[in-house]
Amino acid sequence: MTSPPESHGDPRGSGNGHKKPELKLRMSEQVGTGVYANSMLVSHSPSEFILDFALVTGGSGQVVARVITNPPHIKRVVAALEDNIRKYEAQFGPITAPAPEDH
Repeated sequence: MTSPPESHGDPRGSGNGHKKPELKLRMSEQVGTGVYANSMLVSHSPSEFILDFALVTGGSGQVVARVITNPPHIKRVVAALEDNIRKYEAQFGPITAPAPEDH
């Protein structure tokens, strides 16, 4: 079963000053409920990036979602995250986070 289409801006962007076309996405109920992750591992090869989202509790953890994408798209993901962090902090104040651990 799928939920009604949701309308989101096109994550591909245009970069040429033209208005971005709307991208209509369908989402299953299972995906729509989401998963919670408090840790993420990133790996890559020449052709793809792999993002493993994990839930870590009590000294152990489990990967709850894996996203595999290509290098040009991961650059757009990073840009979208940076833009949304700026907007979040403008509305709610700075995000304070411990220094990232080296893995």
